[in-house]
Amino acid sequence: MAIRFTATFAKQHKKLSQKLQAKFDERIFMFIANQYDPQLRNHALSGKYTGYYSINITGDLRALYYKEGNEIIIFGFIGTHSQLYG
Repeated sequence: MAIRFTATFAKQHKKLSQKLQAKFDERIFMFIANQYDPQLRNHALSGKYTGYYSINITGDLRALYYKEGNEIIIFGFIGTHSQLYG
């Protein structure tokens, strides 16, 4: 599996605190090991983000990704629930 990041994701990630960036790093390793680990609460989205999936980074921080085929995961957005869905 290859993981990539959009420019938008990189910009949003850079604005996060060091603590939240480290938490994302922890979760991405968990995601690589098992995309459907219950702690990630991985689920498909609808509406504005149809085609994307969401994983929990913290209680309020989410990372959104989409799939290109079976082997490429592209993270497109990261932010709080209200920033993404508000």
